[in-house]
Amino acid sequence: MTLTLISDFLEFLKEYKVVALAVAFIMGLASTSLVKSLVDNLIMPCVAVITPSGDWKEAVFSVGPVNLGIGPFAAECINFIIIALVVFMIAKYVMKEEKVEKK
Repeated sequence: MTLTLISDFLEFLKEYKVVALAVAFIMGLASTSLVKSLVDNLIMPCVAVITPSGDWKEAVFSVGPVNLGIGPFAAECINFIIIALVVFMIAKYVMKEEKVEKK
């Protein structure tokens, strides 16, 4: 019984490509931190020169008593756009000329 359970589990891992999914997930986490570092350490210091206070992460927009933190939000938007662009480029390279049809 134990051997069939183990063999069924190994078959499950192979059939649903769980190991490949785990590797892709780990690579996604690594690339996310890499892109975040790129944005925080290379892009945002250049943008900080443009902001009046000079500190991008502390940029706020005050509307009466409400302070909206636009700096951190803009940084996350830039992170998302760069990550989406990288995923798009990888998918385009992997799929080569295969076009994904809209359903």
